[in-house]
Amino acid sequence: MSAPLVYIDGDQGTTGLQVRQWLAGRTDLRVLALPPEHRKSVAHRAEALNDCDVALLCLPDDAAREAVALVRRPGVRVIDASSAHRTAPGWVYGFPELDAAQPGRIAAAARVSNPGCYPTGALALLRPLVDAGLLPRDHPVTVHAVSGYSGRGRSGLEAHEGAATTGAPPFQVYGLGLNHKHVPEIQHHAGLAHAPVFVPAYGHYRQGIVLTIALHLRLLPAGVTAGQLHAALVAHHAGQPCIEVAPPAEDADAQRLDPRALNGSNRLRLSVYAQPRTGQVLLAAVFDNLGKGAAGAAVQNLDLMLGLQAVRGTDEALQAA
Repeated sequence: MSAPLVYIDGDQGTTGLQVRQWLAGRTDLRVLALPPEHRKSVAHRAEALNDCDVALLCLPDDAAREAVALVRRPGVRVIDASSAHRTAPGWVYGFPELDAAQPGRIAAAARVSNPGCYPTGALALLRPLVDAGLLPRDHPVTVHAVSGYSGRGRSGLEAHEGAATTGAPPFQVYGLGLNHKHVPEIQHHAGLAHAPVFVPAYGHYRQGIVLTIALHLRLLPAGVTAGQLHAALVAHHAGQPCIEVAPPAEDADAQRLDPRALNGSNRLRLSVYAQPRTGQVLLAAVFDNLGKGAAGAAVQNLDLMLGLQAVRGTDEALQAA
């Protein structure tokens, strides 16, 4: 029996290139690649989409919807790395760490929507606390996040690495209309009653994310402590190959969070910082926006769907690929 055939539609973008790199050299699957002159041909793409076992879409939203419409053969399974289907009926959300049953849902799914990079960190922090009853569903949540410029895709690379880079700012906050496309995704999959305030930013470095969520204990259910928040994260993510929860910080004021700390990996590190005097808590997530935030998650979902190495997605598995 031949190995499963995977077609990456959009393998020249930032996510597609990373997926292709991580799949290179693997012997447990085959990657179908179109010659350069056929990559934009609808007819050739349609043929590839219907010849493969799993189609992995690394395309803008509208192009991803068009690609899904080209799939005619019932046996073709799809992973969409765009934001087109992240809350759509009939699609399984491709965040295996969402809850205990999510890996099984992904493994059985015909259509999987890869999470957004920012929602990956936000949901890893929020969903366990909501499920544990420590964070009320109607809590006013605010999420701040800074990503490397590769999060903008090719336009970000051109602005910061191209010939005319003199005007690229060192730091820029965007989404000031509080209507970023990730907001519905975070609200829906975290189980929040109201849309969170989401404040994203880009820094003048290539890749990596630091995402933070500040909480006031006095606004949480009576008796909730920072230790309970930390314990809930530990319990929820116990045994997960790609998510780690850092131990409580002994000297938080001396610590720094480097958004590039986990670049090149499919790992995500969560932290809880507390100030007992004021009853304030800071939840934090560090991960690679092109790793666990995009290509790494896609490979992780691909392996679940194909029943391949269960822990693939860890650094060792990706580096061996």
